[in-house]
Amino acid sequence: MKLKDLTSPFYVWQRAFEKPYTQSKPTLNREGAHAYRGFHINDIEKCVGCGTCEEICMNNAIDMVEIAAKDSKKGDSGLVPRFDYGRCCWCALCVDICTTGSLRMSNEYTWAADDPDSFRFTPGVDETSWQDSEHGYRRHPEYDLLKLVRPEMEMLSPDEGLKSFDEVVAGYTHEQAVVEADRCIECEICVATCPANMDIPGYIRAVREENFEEGLRLLYDTNPFSATCGRICTHRCEDDCTISTFGKPLAIRWLKRYIVDQVPAERFAEILNDEITENGHHVSIVGAGPGGMSAAYYLRKKGYGVTVYEAGASGGGMLRYGVPSYRLPDDQLDKDIDYIVSLGVEVKYNTKIGHDIEFQQLMDKSDAIFIATGMDQPSSMRIKGEDHPRVLSGLTVLNDVASHKDPGVGKNVAVIGGGNVAMDAARVCRRLGADVTVLYRRRIVDMPADKDEIKEALEENCNFVLQAIPVLIEDAESSDQVTIQWGEAEMIAEDGKRPRPVLQEDRMHTDTYDSIISAIGQSGDFSFLPQEISDQLKQHWGKFEVDQRQRTAVGKIFIGGDIANDVADAISAIADGKNAAIGIDAFVSS
Repeated sequence: MKLKDLTSPFYVWQRAFEKPYTQSKPTLNREGAHAYRGFHINDIEKCVGCGTCEEICMNNAIDMVEIAAKDSKKGDSGLVPRFDYGRCCWCALCVDICTTGSLRMSNEYTWAADDPDSFRFTPGVDETSWQDSEHGYRRHPEYDLLKLVRPEMEMLSPDEGLKSFDEVVAGYTHEQAVVEADRCIECEICVATCPANMDIPGYIRAVREENFEEGLRLLYDTNPFSATCGRICTHRCEDDCTISTFGKPLAIRWLKRYIVDQVPAERFAEILNDEITENGHHVSIVGAGPGGMSAAYYLRKKGYGVTVYEAGASGGGMLRYGVPSYRLPDDQLDKDIDYIVSLGVEVKYNTKIGHDIEFQQLMDKSDAIFIATGMDQPSSMRIKGEDHPRVLSGLTVLNDVASHKDPGVGKNVAVIGGGNVAMDAARVCRRLGADVTVLYRRRIVDMPADKDEIKEALEENCNFVLQAIPVLIEDAESSDQVTIQWGEAEMIAEDGKRPRPVLQEDRMHTDTYDSIISAIGQSGDFSFLPQEISDQLKQHWGKFEVDQRQRTAVGKIFIGGDIANDVADAISAIADGKNAAIGIDAFVSS
């Protein structure tokens, strides 16, 4: 034993005369550490009610609740977290997992109250002294419980893609699909955003569990065009994916495609097991596009006899004749259509209503009619000279290419417009060997085309000239060319509206091209409707007015797709088709 061991206890006595370290009221005037995990704070404006905090809480201390100050809306469930401090252990996992960064913690730790129920509170809603606290625990910007990185899918390079009309996107490998599916937090915010209300978390879970048969059944519950939508859907659900605040949104569209790609077409009937019990009623459908064929599918499942009348030689509508095969190969579209037809749906191709058969005949022999003819009439540019023979419509060019015809665009082409038809026309012309200039009257951020379409058009060396307003089209020196005069536009801000392009007449340009392709919009052709029926059908800005089940003012006529909704995309037409099937069934059964 050392001397120090004997004397050390005596040194303790010197502490008896020092100021004590303990305090009789330790919570008074003592601030917590700046990163202390104190009481919760929630930024209601950022919170989208995804429920990840509730899901991760190991003590069941969080419930998602509705509040009067917050409504359910696009990308927001309308719910917020309510905490039970009788259960909370202040582990801060809820803060670390929060997909929007709305949840954090103050550094306050003192809360005294006589009512135990007061410790069940809703941060950001219930008034607290710490809601605006600048200190407390925050999620570290470099620390993530969420998987934020999306696997990079194999695609043809722009140079390779321009060599043919082969599909550009290769699709996920098995390993990539499983990794991507594992990023889903199953918050279901995407379900409300999807026009068809597809069970997105359900079918992504099927990918994760490698249960592709169950995944296919979930897809077909709400979308019989899943092979198609897995490739060309506008995927607005991804815009509202809650993990996109800090990382890449989930590749919902590509995972849908992956499921369908794993199931051979010949196994669809076995897996889906759609048994038909005839009900003795008949429905006529005008148009074999996504809206019409979706209605046919769901009506046939309910036992209706269904006849679809299609003016074209094949089904699919704009999906076949307006979407190039490098985005949507014909065999994938056929995969969807063939299964619908296999259930006993009769499709009369090359049959134009009003020409080969009168609309009144459908009225006489059908219990109900669904019209989904789409928008296949190009809109006018309303400028002098647009009827020049070297001015082509984007729809005509795309139709010719889909039908394996040479549209004869030449080697130097101008495309007018900024929507998907304009982008498709531009990229098709590049594959035909032309140099392409896209003239658009607004800014690139205003373009209605899908962002991926714009990005890939730029990568394929389409030249974008923005804020360019066409003014005049006239003959060029050569009869094989055409000249366009266009002026620069200034974007003028207006209260509550997007900036408006205003022509600057002192900044005019004149260019010559082999052809000019107009792709500024489409409208519908309703000339097949008898005048007495047309007069009863209400329209607003070229769209038919329908109720929530697609029914018109003429009882047995239902209308859907691009001619009835403002979105004008495939998934909305599909949703309209299912809605119409429900509405028709209710109408016929009443």
